[in-house]
Amino acid sequence: MKRFTKQETSWMFYDWANSAYSIIISTAVFPLFYKAAATEAGISAANSTAYLGYTIAIATFILAMLGPILGTIADYRGYKKKFFTFFFLVGVLSTALLAFIPSDQWLLLLICYTFTVIGSAGSNVFYDAFLVDVTSEKKMDTVSARGFGLGYIGSTIPFLLSIVIIILAQQGVLPLSATMASKIAFLITAAWWGLFTISLLKNVQQKYFIEPEKNPVINSFRRLGKTLRNIRQYRSVFLFLIAYFFYIDGVGTIITMSTAYGTDLGSSSTNLLVILFVTQVVAAPFAVLYGKLSDRFTGKKMLYVGIVVYIIVCIYAFFMKTTLDFWILAMLVATSQGGIQSLSRSYFAKIIPKEHSNEFFGFYNIFGKFASIMGPLLVGATAQITGHSNMGVFSLVILFVVGMVVLARVPEPTESTSPA
Repeated sequence: MKRFTKQETSWMFYDWANSAYSIIISTAVFPLFYKAAATEAGISAANSTAYLGYTIAIATFILAMLGPILGTIADYRGYKKKFFTFFFLVGVLSTALLAFIPSDQWLLLLICYTFTVIGSAGSNVFYDAFLVDVTSEKKMDTVSARGFGLGYIGSTIPFLLSIVIIILAQQGVLPLSATMASKIAFLITAAWWGLFTISLLKNVQQKYFIEPEKNPVINSFRRLGKTLRNIRQYRSVFLFLIAYFFYIDGVGTIITMSTAYGTDLGSSSTNLLVILFVTQVVAAPFAVLYGKLSDRFTGKKMLYVGIVVYIIVCIYAFFMKTTLDFWILAMLVATSQGGIQSLSRSYFAKIIPKEHSNEFFGFYNIFGKFASIMGPLLVGATAQITGHSNMGVFSLVILFVVGMVVLARVPEPTESTSPA
């Protein structure tokens, strides 16, 4: 008997596909490319970091507003795949478009980057919701964690290829400018993302749904309003979302702004790319390990472990001064980054009604995205006020602490706690 079905494997491989975007565009090459463009335009390091934070905040705000509405509509039979495909195409095409924007147009780069964020995060809303369709509740932790593990492994291939091209271009081995090498990395990302999504588009189908009805948009708003009015019926769901709101804020902020922060500390672009590559390699087995340990100690306890590690990360970041410090910080993040995200996804999938998975993952998205607005704004504003990025990172500690306290009040996902 195969350990994973074709549907489970196809679903997990979207992490493999989309993670190339996460590392190359969100975390590594694009932030460095943008920082260089902004610096050349005469913008200070603190201000360019702040503008990147504000851009992320705007993009996530747009998607946060759309998430529950689109998710509620997507619960109708056949709609989930359509919405997923739309956002996936927006993400892939805008990522490819980055390669054709002049490097001196830093503002235009940020505008295009906004669409890549919307496409990537939007497709993930419906991708996450597909988890209930492809596997059983018993296997959700394992499948979700394995997806993140595949994502880390898969992202290292296009990332390594991009790093090699960029470094060889910088050293004059390849007849390319550093700018052109970065643009090639953007095209590699779009191609990788598109190619390895084909399996999901072909093999994953919506299993849980509600039947289409007249005036689907109006009725979707009614169902959304009904869910909000009956919030007490889903107490464990929304209590978890409050906890998630706080702790995932810090996680997302550290992921999306790490390279900009490292640049402000004086780390070279080459060092940052190598550090991020090693981080991906280390994170893969730890993501799978979190899934296995959740079977023994429960997903909730492993979430506590991940939150504690991130608290240590924020405290250490406050005192960070050298590239060695950044290495240590990156390895700490690698141990828990995938685990805390994958187990949050599977924990939530276990406690929601499956027929309304898109609607509830829309709420999951809005809580996560609003948190992503607060974190970058906090880091950006603090960096500008104090002139020191580390103060903003340190302030994230309170978010992890509050998240852990609220999580303690959420019951373990069982048949009795899952809404019917």
